Amino acid sequence: MVLVFWSVNCGATDFYTDENSISWAPDDSLVSNGLARVVQSSNSISPVLDSLRVFTSRKKNCYSTPVTKGEKLLVRASFNYGNYDRLSSPPKFDLHFDGNFWTTVETTASGAQVYEATYVTKGDAASVCVAQTNPNQFPFISSLEFRSVGLEVYNLADDNRALFLIERLSFGASDTLRYPNDLYDRIWVPLSGSGAVTSEAILFNTSISDNPPQGILESAIVGASTTTSLIFATVQPSNDLLYINMYFSEVLDTTETRIFRVYESSPSVSRPLTATISPAFGGVSERIFTNYTTNSAMNLSLMATAESDLPPLINAIEAFNISDVLTDGTDSNDVATLMLLQTTFDVLAQWSGDPCLPAPYSWDWLNCSNDATPRVTSLHLDSFDLSGSLPDISSMDALETMNLANNSFSGPIPTSVVTGNPSLCTSGKSCSSSSGGTTSKKKSSNMPIILGTTIPVFFLIWIVAGIFIILRKKRTNNVNVLAVAGGEENGKPNGLHTVGEQMMNGIGQNTVQQTFGSPSPLLDTSGQTSDLHDQTTAH
Repeated sequence: MVLVFWSVNCGATDFYTDENSISWAPDDSLVSNGLARVVQSSNSISPVLDSLRVFTSRKKNCYSTPVTKGEKLLVRASFNYGNYDRLSSPPKFDLHFDGNFWTTVETTASGAQVYEATYVTKGDAASVCVAQTNPNQFPFISSLEFRSVGLEVYNLADDNRALFLIERLSFGASDTLRYPNDLYDRIWVPLSGSGAVTSEAILFNTSISDNPPQGILESAIVGASTTTSLIFATVQPSNDLLYINMYFSEVLDTTETRIFRVYESSPSVSRPLTATISPAFGGVSERIFTNYTTNSAMNLSLMATAESDLPPLINAIEAFNISDVLTDGTDSNDVATLMLLQTTFDVLAQWSGDPCLPAPYSWDWLNCSNDATPRVTSLHLDSFDLSGSLPDISSMDALETMNLANNSFSGPIPTSVVTGNPSLCTSGKSCSSSSGGTTSKKKSSNMPIILGTTIPVFFLIWIVAGIFIILRKKRTNNVNVLAVAGGEENGKPNGLHTVGEQMMNGIGQNTVQQTFGSPSPLLDTSGQTSDLHDQTTAH
């Protein structure tokens, strides 16, 4: 298995190691497109977020890394506009991962936006892409992080869906906690205030599937009394399903009892969501809501039972939106052939990410079908100044059009390009006569292949293709090519986070503002259902 721990400082030129011993690599060797920029000094946040790369061309621009198919991955992308262009006009653009739509990034004049997704990979590469959606609003990225995560983590989530982080909070803490304290580099944002306490425990048993770091159990928020509820979130209705983890650990080494439940309540209803919780000292209890929904605003709170000596408490919470079903990506045979083209011609290797998805953000030099598993239907390789032999592309059998104008190829023509084309025209054979007058008829008619050369016809010294059109009927290997010999000059193609409370800003649609003492917006949901699961350890 390829274990991934990759941190990219976009727009930077040097390596940088932060206070968490995380090494950040510059991206100048990872992408060939885009412009490196720095934010204005008045908008400085951290060495990682003070540089960025902005993309002023192409439908989408991607960063990719090798992974093991079927591994669980945490991906985090950060954006700090910082008025780098001196226009005071923060852009809006789309964010994708592995061919899936992630979110629309709405940057702000100051402060960073951070987005995190956790999912099981469906291929042997993971990618994050930004795509322009509005004229003159150019997408950019400040930092990018890929982390391998144990398959047991968040294992109640559907492997065919991603979890999009809303918030991850450590109650009662005073400092941000991440790697190396959390081996998966989950970032736990501190939230303190009235009721914050420090645990008397020194060692903790955290051997549950989500493997929480010990640091989040060292502090908590405790209710005022056993007769009052501790409100820690308000859930607003929406169309999204929620995945919520709550962590509880006894903070006192005492013989007194602490017993409570999680409730949801509104002006018209109040009901318990869990059985009783009585966390162990030096241990951890976890309650997990999967597919949580509500059709009206609901307070989530803790309430002590009648037999409890002590008020309720909570140590930490994670809340996620559950994504739609993830795509399997572009047809694997087409992807393999595209990789062959990229290996053969270095200039094409500048493109990464899924070739076709999400629609309509295919690579600039191809078009795709609208199938659930897209097929590549056309290649537009004109004016890329390609040279050398054209590789065998026979497995790309959904091709309908290919344009190879203004390139310099040598070597034999792959048989897959000419096989099955009865109207093939070569030197000494008239195209007009061989076509039988059929080339101007319906689209299903074969157009001629012209191979004008000065050496035997089975070699092609120069192809400066006009329009290289493949017209096919019912996806066959019949390829019809218009190509002319030439020697003129070929054309060219057109050309984390902050430390502390400011780190998370605007993840998803809603953010936790305050999670105790009074209602606070946290989660987007609809309906009124939930699957409850719990895990508990003892010291």
